[in-house]
Amino acid sequence: MAAHAGEKAQKTGDFYCAQCSEKVHVRQGDEIPRCPNGHTEFGARRHEPGNKS
Repeated sequence: MAAHAGEKAQKTGDFYCAQCSEKVHVRQGDEIPRCPNGHTEFGARRHEPGNKS
């Protein structure tokens, strides 16, 4: 599931940029920021409480 900068995070976790794999940690309900390199699309999420990923 892809996520984009500016959307609200459904769950707390680490989002990984689809273009450069930089990690951004976001808390549930917070707006997803751009990655440190300015990209806006995230292709993977990990370390969400309650999920084994």
